[in-house]
Amino acid sequence: MSGLMLAMLTSMISTSVVGTALPTIVGELGGQDQYSWVASATMLTMTVSTPLWGKLSDLFGRKLLFQTALGLFVAASLVAGLSQNMGQLIAARAVQGLGVGGLSALAQVILGDIVSPRERGRYSGYMGAVFGISTVAGPLLGGFLVDTDWLGWRWCFYVVVPFALVSFVVIQKVLKLPKIKRSTSIDIWGATTITASASALMLLLTLGGVEFEWNSVWTYFLAALCLLMLALAVLSERTARNPILPPRLFRNRTFVLTGLASLFVGMAMFGAMIYLPQYLQIVKGLSPTESGLMTLPMVVALFLASVISGKIVTQTGRWKIFPVVGLLVVAVGLFLLSRLHVDSSDWLIGFDVAVLGTGLGLSMQMLILAAQNGSEPRDMASTTSGVSFFRSLGGAVGVAAFGAILTNRLKDEIADMLRAAHITLPGGPNVKLGSPSAIQQLPTPIKNIVLEAFTRGLETVFMVGVPIALLGFVATIFLKELPLRGSATPAPAPQPLTKDDLVLAGLLLELIAQRIERTNGQPSALLTAVAKMAPPDDRPERERARSVAKNVLRPTSRALIAQAAPPQKDLVSGGISQ
Repeated sequence: MSGLMLAMLTSMISTSVVGTALPTIVGELGGQDQYSWVASATMLTMTVSTPLWGKLSDLFGRKLLFQTALGLFVAASLVAGLSQNMGQLIAARAVQGLGVGGLSALAQVILGDIVSPRERGRYSGYMGAVFGISTVAGPLLGGFLVDTDWLGWRWCFYVVVPFALVSFVVIQKVLKLPKIKRSTSIDIWGATTITASASALMLLLTLGGVEFEWNSVWTYFLAALCLLMLALAVLSERTARNPILPPRLFRNRTFVLTGLASLFVGMAMFGAMIYLPQYLQIVKGLSPTESGLMTLPMVVALFLASVISGKIVTQTGRWKIFPVVGLLVVAVGLFLLSRLHVDSSDWLIGFDVAVLGTGLGLSMQMLILAAQNGSEPRDMASTTSGVSFFRSLGGAVGVAAFGAILTNRLKDEIADMLRAAHITLPGGPNVKLGSPSAIQQLPTPIKNIVLEAFTRGLETVFMVGVPIALLGFVATIFLKELPLRGSATPAPAPQPLTKDDLVLAGLLLELIAQRIERTNGQPSALLTAVAKMAPPDDRPERERARSVAKNVLRPTSRALIAQAAPPQKDLVSGGISQ
């Protein structure tokens, strides 16, 4: 477990450590219009690779694939730190997302393999605690690195490398999983169509309204491509020998509802976490380090809610109440965040993010636990990676959609307020937005307009998240609370008897029959036990026992021996000599 948690900590820190640095990174390398791409690239590849990692682990082993994902993550992190432009950074982040997808999915799969559902509540709490710790350490570490002149934002990518290398060594030495022989076929066509469908959707949400108009050929083309690839993916999964997402999973009510709830959780969670630092650094004027500190209440609340709920589930076996309440609390938290403005106090911000963290801590891990508990053991990997897929897909869609909303609102609000203030800029109404520090250096009238535009845009982003969280709340209400299983693996199937087993059983029955026939009528435990096999009547116990020996034991003995080998004449007719 220590190796798994360390690897999870590494992948989660890689996401959270960049969050507070993103405004500075985008301001230095590109612009606000490309902000969502830095996050979306990782979310997209993490989303489309999650179910594939689960299936590959079924074919080639959990440990090997987990270490492969870890190595891929390390290599991509190094390349991201060396990026010289936005194109290189986005490409490196896309590869990094492949590694993160493997780490997040396979950690849950391995946990499901080695821990029973009843005990898994406690360990899910630990996983949630790791998420909380990484979310605390990440923003603080990212802010410190950005604010330190001799380090800079590039160390946000380098800093995770030592953690990843240590976790690789720990897993190699400590994690011992049984080797299970599995089929070696891979659903290449299914992986291709699922990836293409998700990619087309992401491109549509990210580029629509920015690079091309919503009512354009490109919009209809990407939408049609997404639907076509989805239809082909369904057809492929129905005919594949080892599908990535077996169709039978979608006949499982628990899987469908937890998948939907995870989709909405991902949209709300990642949308809020990616754009909250923009409010803190641009609108409130906080440094990256101070921005990280302001997320501390959310992470502490998430940590406590995750650990406490996990312990309660382990003790009581009841889990449904936590995701139901959690999604409702997430909706309340997003609504409170949408009420923030330029003059909001630090105490109010801290309370609002703590409410959001509490809801996330109550819901995230419990949805995976519910899906695993409601699935067959053979579908453990596919179920876990499937739910993670929907959560990642929701995060990718949320980041892209919220980014499009914010970008369009910024453009419109700035243009409207410039006209209202009768301010004419040399380059037109489009203000070039750089890093948060650059925005603070703008002339006071322009800066006030930009800050107000960001406030209104982020208000819309958070408000859109409220009905999304409520949809997840509705999905959890219809979940059936199945009792948690007490064993991580099913009882082994009975093995067929060998020929030696059949002969031995036949000889033992023949021996018992001979003992009964030779008894002199004195009471014995054997005589009483055999007599009870006969229907109750008025005959003496000895007579009833002899009847069982003649009509049941000896015929059964001959039948068993006949199954194992041709009957021996001296054995069947002459009996067994002592």
